[in-house]
Amino acid sequence: MLDDDYDLISRCLKREVEAEYKLYQRFAPRMFGLCLRYGGNEMEAEDILQDGFMRLFSHLHQFRFEGSIEGWIRRIFVTTAINYYRKNLKFCEDVELTNAYEDATLQEDALSVISTKELLALLQRLPLGYRTVFNLFVIENYNHKEIADLLGISEGTSKSQFHRAKSLVRRMLKEMETEHIIG
Repeated sequence: MLDDDYDLISRCLKREVEAEYKLYQRFAPRMFGLCLRYGGNEMEAEDILQDGFMRLFSHLHQFRFEGSIEGWIRRIFVTTAINYYRKNLKFCEDVELTNAYEDATLQEDALSVISTKELLALLQRLPLGYRTVFNLFVIENYNHKEIADLLGISEGTSKSQFHRAKSLVRRMLKEMETEHIIG
């Protein structure tokens, strides 16, 4: 696959439209999934996806084949998503959430009846700051210091945003579980 990647990227660097389209087709579905996790809806995710590919093609010359092309592309899209929300997001250290600290223990039943689509919709309902920190910590495996550096916030704010996101997700899952049982 390395030879195929090298050939594809070399052709993209020569601005061959067919190669650029092939690279787009190969990675767009996976990167759109990533964009959906950061975006509040499909339209925002599409904006992030477009920005990400524009950035990818303008920085492709920097890829050194020292790791996987997918990992490198993924980092570009995570950074693009973060930059997208830096423009639109103010992180607050003290956000009031009604019942955010309630003990909302996850039940196995809630996870067994929720679909991937429902889980994605649930994550998209999180406030922007919570969703961004949650994605970076849980899915991208950044630690709170790294998140703080990336987002220009304090490490304490990152931890607080994550805790509140986790509490809110638990509460929403519990509500969904109740709706599934009742409905």
